Amino acid sequence: MDKFQLFSMSIVSMLIFLSFSSDRGCNAFVPKLAPATWTFRRISQTRVSTARSSSTASSSSSSSSSSSSSKPYRKKKLQTFARYLEVECWKRQELRNLEPVLLGISAACKQINRIVQRAQTDDLYGVASDPITGMPLEENIQGEVQQQLDVLTNVILMQSLCGCSDAVAAVASEEEDVPRCCRDVVGGTRALTSSDINSQQQQQQYVACFDPLDGSKNIDSSLPVGTIFGIYRVPPGSVATADPQSFLLRGDAHLVAAGYCLYSATTVLVLTLGSGVDGFTLDPDNGLFLHTHRDIRIPSSGNIYSFNEAYVSEFELPVQKYLESLKSGNSMSGKRCNARYVGSLVADCHNILLNGGIFGYPSTTTNPNGKLRLLYESVPMAMIMEQAGGAASTAYGRILDICPSSIHQRVPTYLGSMDNVFELDQFHKYYSDDDSNKPNVQGIDYYIQHMT
Repeated sequence: MDKFQLFSMSIVSMLIFLSFSSDRGCNAFVPKLAPATWTFRRISQTRVSTARSSSTASSSSSSSSSSSSSKPYRKKKLQTFARYLEVECWKRQELRNLEPVLLGISAACKQINRIVQRAQTDDLYGVASDPITGMPLEENIQGEVQQQLDVLTNVILMQSLCGCSDAVAAVASEEEDVPRCCRDVVGGTRALTSSDINSQQQQQQYVACFDPLDGSKNIDSSLPVGTIFGIYRVPPGSVATADPQSFLLRGDAHLVAAGYCLYSATTVLVLTLGSGVDGFTLDPDNGLFLHTHRDIRIPSSGNIYSFNEAYVSEFELPVQKYLESLKSGNSMSGKRCNARYVGSLVADCHNILLNGGIFGYPSTTTNPNGKLRLLYESVPMAMIMEQAGGAASTAYGRILDICPSSIHQRVPTYLGSMDNVFELDQFHKYYSDDDSNKPNVQGIDYYIQHMT
């Protein structure tokens, strides 16, 4: 074997040794074979490892900062409407029979809320029509064309009031010409014996009045609407029936519960049982009304007024003068007031209840008695305002002092903060053209003694 063969064999042996050596040796050998490929691969690995380390560091820092700055999402621990009623009716045993009735109203409000939300997609807008002829229904007793939602919500609320218990004997709706007996509403067909009649008369101590969907025309524009209700206890010794006389009761003496439900950005149920005002917000996750507004108190005065000023030329002179003072800043508050008018009694009064001010629907030359119904709208709202520390007036006296003369009676209505309503009454005292009305204007002491 010559020297060349020995050299060749040594080179081959060295290559074999290097190929099966450690990773360091392999890496040392690879650059000599493909330097460009190796360089690109090493640079890529370096960039990836750097990016991974930087992203890990940034994610750890961001997670630590976010965990330190933001708190985990948790729901408030709020009392449910059912539990609130259970406690309140336990405190006041005379209201025990009303518990299922009020639960039925809350269930009806949830159902109405779903219908209002689906009105556009389910084609529930527009005028109600006869299912047989397809012609629009006739005007109701108020002279208004009924909307589809008016008819639907009226049925829902009527059945809820009458079907939840035997406590309510009859119901009167703004959409109905006359009151209806609850036995007829729920479809009772069995003939009653004398013992059944006596038993029902002992249980059925209440009658209910309601406006199923106040401001229903706002639905077409996706504006707020609401439901208003009031529950009356008939006098001792009287029998609650569907006779209109059972409903002609003075609010101050016989109204035991009043409330409204606002369907807006949130759905809020506001209720008074004669010992303050509380509000409950519908939780969309679990479908429960939760106690979010405890013991609502209206401010003693406010800078918001809700009047339909499109008819200001038809308002009485005292109201015109009062509105001028609000806009010029010459009122008792000394500040210029802001106009907020939605066109729904529930929405406007809810705003006034929380922020203070005055809502008004005065008498006009076209409607000398105003447009709001005493039993279905004015009296329930008056009770809520007074229980929250506000006032409710016709400009010549307290709304809750009125004894109705008919179930669809209308009255001028002013609701809101104590100072604002009192000031309006004083404008009527000094600017009224009818001297016979001036002595009837009440002083502020009269409202204070009825304020909770």
